[in-house]
Amino acid sequence: MSKKVVVVTGGAGFIGSHLCDRLLAEGFQVICVDSLITSTAKNIKHLATEKNFRFIKKNISHVLAIKGKIDFVLHFASPASPEDYLKLPIQTLEVGSLGTRNALELAKTKKAKFILASTSEVYGDPLVHPQPESYWGNVNPIGVRSCYDESKRFAEALTMAYRRVHSMDTKIIRIFNTYGPRMRILDGRVVPNFIYQALRGKPLTVYGNGSQTRSFCYIDDLIEGILRIMRSRLSLPINLGNPVEFTILELARIINKLTDAKARIGFKPLPEDDPRQRRPDIRLVRKILKWEPKVKLEEGLRKTISWFRLNL
Repeated sequence: MSKKVVVVTGGAGFIGSHLCDRLLAEGFQVICVDSLITSTAKNIKHLATEKNFRFIKKNISHVLAIKGKIDFVLHFASPASPEDYLKLPIQTLEVGSLGTRNALELAKTKKAKFILASTSEVYGDPLVHPQPESYWGNVNPIGVRSCYDESKRFAEALTMAYRRVHSMDTKIIRIFNTYGPRMRILDGRVVPNFIYQALRGKPLTVYGNGSQTRSFCYIDDLIEGILRIMRSRLSLPINLGNPVEFTILELARIINKLTDAKARIGFKPLPEDDPRQRRPDIRLVRKILKWEPKVKLEEGLRKTISWFRLNL
């Protein structure tokens, strides 16, 4: 039998590149599509000699045609850090709308399964805690973060519309905070921010009083969850993330300890529309797919810090 072919949009990004690695290890042929606007070719440089890997530099917001059979389309393309989508709000909305439609059209034409990388940001600043898939969210549709939140909410709606109208096999994964090697050093998200500042001996920047919470999932755990969903019969949105919750102040202190930095903590005003709490309800994926995170925060942070030390 010929190998199954997977297209990964955003495949040179943080999550996308790890996904390409795992798919190749599982015996798939991988076609990575990326514009390299917010990602880097360094993330996939080690795959250049892989016979089952192909890279196409392309903005998925423009129509994409690929010859040959395709079995899966994994749509992971999008700016994902506030640093990026606040600078590129229109491009972020385009990749969530035009990009999602182009990826869906490719999957429809090839009769391929379609997997959408959505986000916990669809829940906004949640009034329900933890957040189950049934929660509709509390999002400011015109706030500074809305370009990302609403692009993903629209992408989910478009995916479900294609499923209903064209009887496509689609899946939606709501990804919560994920961290690990290959995050951009100046990514702007809290984990790389703290590690960079600690290793450079700078004060760790905490916004607000640090009491806001997040749940952090190590990249290897997330990739395992994505593959299980990809091979499943699930169709409705499903959460992937670590249900263990930490305050931002706790995270700063843990990173300080693991880096031996002893850096002081500096406080700045809370950004507009920054969610106060975020924790996934993973009962559904735990029950159906027997998935839950295995990597503890300190273990994952040690691996991430080691990567940052080598790449600073």
